[in-house]
Amino acid sequence: MKESEIDKLLNNPYASSLVFVSVTVLSLIVFLSVFELVTKYKCWDEIKRGNVSVAMATGGKIFGICNIFRFSVEANDSIYESLIWGAYGFIILLVAYFLFEFLTPVFRIDEEISRDNRAVGLIAMIISVSLSYIIGATVIVD
Repeated sequence: MKESEIDKLLNNPYASSLVFVSVTVLSLIVFLSVFELVTKYKCWDEIKRGNVSVAMATGGKIFGICNIFRFSVEANDSIYESLIWGAYGFIILLVAYFLFEFLTPVFRIDEEISRDNRAVGLIAMIISVSLSYIIGATVIVD
C-alpha cells in the first residue's frame, strides 16, 4: 500500500509537531468563534475594554480546548483521529457550558460575566479547565 504524503510528513517529528500545532490552533479559532456566537457578549470587544471576567472565562475556554487536544494528540497517532477527538471534546465542553448556564437559576452566567463579575468569571474558568481534564481522560487510544 502506498503511503500518503501526509503520512510521510507525519513520520518526521518536526513536521508532525508543526502539523499538530497548526491543526490545534485552527481548531481553537473555529471553536472560540462558536463560543462567541453562543455567548450574549462579544468576547474580544469585552477583553479590549478590560473586562477581566470575560478574559478569565475565555482563558478557561482556550485552556480547556487546548488541554482536550493535548490528550487527543497524546492518545492518537493520526491527525484525523486527533481532530475528531478534539472536536468531540469541544462539543462536550460546549454542552457543559450550556448546563452551567441552565443549572444556575439564581443569576444568568453570561450577564454576570459581561458585567465583569470576577467571581463568576473565575468559576467559569475553573469549570472549563476542570472539565477539560475529565473530557481528555475519556479520549480512547486505538
